[in-house]
This record gives sequence, C-alpha cells and structure tokens, in this order.
Amino acid sequence: MSRLVMKFGGTSLADVERIRGVATLVAAEAAKGPVAVVVSAMAGRTNEMVAWVDSAGPPAPGLPSNDDEYDAVVSSGEQITAGLLALVLRNQGVRARSYMGWQAPILTDGAHGKARIESVDGERMAQTLESGVVAVIAGFQGVTAEGRISTLGRGGSDTSAVAVAAALGARCDIYTDVDGVFTTDPRIEARARKLERVSYEEMLELASLGAKVLQTRSVELAMAYRVPVRVLSSFALEPGQSEGRGTLVCDEEEIVEKRIVSGVAYSRDEAKISLLGLPSKAGTPAEIFRRLAEANVNVDMIVQSRARFGDSVNMEFTVGRRDAGRTLALMEAAQAEIGFEEARRDEEVAKVSVVGVGMKSHAGVAETMFRALADRGIAIQVISTSEIKISVLIDAAYTELAVRALHAAYGLDQVGEAAGAGAAG
Repeated sequence: MSRLVMKFGGTSLADVERIRGVATLVAAEAAKGPVAVVVSAMAGRTNEMVAWVDSAGPPAPGLPSNDDEYDAVVSSGEQITAGLLALVLRNQGVRARSYMGWQAPILTDGAHGKARIESVDGERMAQTLESGVVAVIAGFQGVTAEGRISTLGRGGSDTSAVAVAAALGARCDIYTDVDGVFTTDPRIEARARKLERVSYEEMLELASLGAKVLQTRSVELAMAYRVPVRVLSSFALEPGQSEGRGTLVCDEEEIVEKRIVSGVAYSRDEAKISLLGLPSKAGTPAEIFRRLAEANVNVDMIVQSRARFGDSVNMEFTVGRRDAGRTLALMEAAQAEIGFEEARRDEEVAKVSVVGVGMKSHAGVAETMFRALADRGIAIQVISTSEIKISVLIDAAYTELAVRALHAAYGLDQVGEAAGAGAAG
C-alpha cells in the first residue's frame, strides 16, 4: 500500500479540541494504509518560547553561544503536540507513538536555529508504519552529529514533513488554514481562485517571493526528490474525504494546461538601499556584496545605472526590512574605502511578482505587467526577472492596487484551470 505523510500546522493544533479533530482525520487515513504525521507546535507557542530565551539574555563573555540551548527550548513545543496527538489517537483506538527529531532520527548539520537536514532514517520509520503504527513526528527539529537538538528555522515543520516523505517514498499532504494554493492572496483579491495543480518551479518562486502557503526549503526538497505535495485545509474537510481536495504541487509535465502566468505574489518585508556616486570600476560591486555576505545579509533585487554626472554609477538593491538598519550601517562604515558619495534607506517599498512556466515560451508578459501598472499610475523602482518570474519594486502604498491590477491583467480570475494558479501572498 502507498504511504502517506500528513503535516499539521499550529492553527490546526491550537488546543486539545483541535488536536482531537486532527486525530479523526489521521485515523480515517490510517484505515486506508500506512501513515506518518509531522506536527508543528501549537499556534503562538514558539513565539512565546523565543521570548523566554530572549529575556534570559546573552552568555557571559568567553562562554559559547547560546544557540544550542535556544534550540533545546524552542523545539519543545513540537514535543508537546506530538505526544498529545499520539495520546488522542490511542484514545480513539489507533495504534500510535510519538517520535522526537532525535529519535527518528532526522540528522542535521550543526547550524543551530537554521539547520539543514542531512538524512532521515527511512528504514526505521518504514518498519513502524508497516507494523500498523502511526508515527507522530515532531517537526521543526532534528539532531546534530554531536547528539545536540537542532531546529530548522521558521516554517521548518514543512521541511521536516517533505524530508520524511522523501525517505519513505510517500506523498506529503500539508494541512493548513487555507484550502490550497490560490492565484493570489484572497484577502486582497476576492476573485482569487484555488487551482488544482501548480509546478514545483512555480511554487518555489511563489514561496520565495512572499507566498506563505509553503516554506521555501520544503519546496526545494520536494522538487529535488520529486515528492508529490498536496496543500489542503484541516478545517473544511470531512474525515476520509481528502481525495481530490486542495492543490497538488507536482512536475510541470503533470499539468495539462500550461498557463502563461500562474499567480501574483507580494512581499512587504522589503527595504531598498541606494548607494549614490559609486566609482565606476570592476571591483566595486564585489567589495560591496562581500561585506554583506560576511555579515549574513541576504540581498535580493539589484540594479546599477550610470550616474547623470561624472564617471560614476548608482546602485540600488533590496534586503529584508529587518536587515535594513544593519545594512545601512555597514555601508556607511565602509564609505571611505568603497568610495561612494551617499547611502540611503527606504523601507516604504514592496515587491510584487508574477510567476508562470508559460513565460518560457510566450512574448509580451512583461509588457502586460508594465502596462497594467502604468495605467494605474504605479511607478516601478527596480525590476528583477528569471525564466519564469518578473518582480518589481514599488511604493508600498500601492501594493494592493498592484496585486489586483495584475491579477485582472492576466485573466487569473477566469473560471477553469487554464486561467492560472498561484498562492496567497
């Protein structure tokens, strides 16, 4: 029989009553075949524990970093939900047992707080499942080669679930509070549509561009190991009636109708850094981004243009809003060495993107985007493209207007699979 991994997020496990509802869904699937379950912490619990760690303060001078103990604390939320769900399943007559990340084991590297999975013992898990026991696995966590608990970063339970599914050769169903992947955020555009299928490549772009349905690393892992991933709601579903529901993330070849544009995503977590009057020489950009890389600052959109006067250039790039102040300080500290005239920061910006595998073979996608924005008086500050996406940086005040305009421009509100697919922003 085919194996199934079910993953439930914090809102689905917010209290014991909701855990009972999840147990009912799990029991219905377990009656059909082998099931493993990956769980997040109860909604809000991880934030609470992070606050506790922050309030404890930093280590004394000369002592090691607190990162490993941070992981020991914040991973405990998943331990609670894994144990509770196993208990409730047993109370409903289902054989179940809980596994912490170190018990599975899910082996990771030693980057505490943002560890990457190196391997999962699929054989041990498979034996548990084939014996008729539901394995309830704590997500978000693993164990290092030194035997220390590690965590995978926010949204890491999605990654845990896909990794377990890859190890088991299983499908992965990710239950959230939305009923699948939408053409855009339904809170902004009421005509956003849920689609049946979206390709790994599209979902990866959408996740990285601001769509919050799936964590980016989980999509990377699914694409690498060709794990079929289905996104569906744990609130709008009768037990045993999941077949055909939600949105399937799969290979492009499994999508009959190839859409030109599949969805519109947006991110308000953006800041623009402008460096004016840079010397026009080959090594300048390398020096700028070396300093940012050493400070672990992720840079997204980059544009360089010749300045109006003199033999100099201007450069603009975007970083996460949380890194904006630190980035500006880094640049100002290096001003004399790099040789620019002025550095500026703008946090009142947003990134809006259109994504679709059809862009590979269709002309006019960019013109449609730029015309739709121009018709509404929305100025474009920075443009970034890849084979299947176009992103623009705009004034944050126009975010919702831009999303609605682009959703309409590409006909994503039309009925049917051919119209489009995407994700909530």
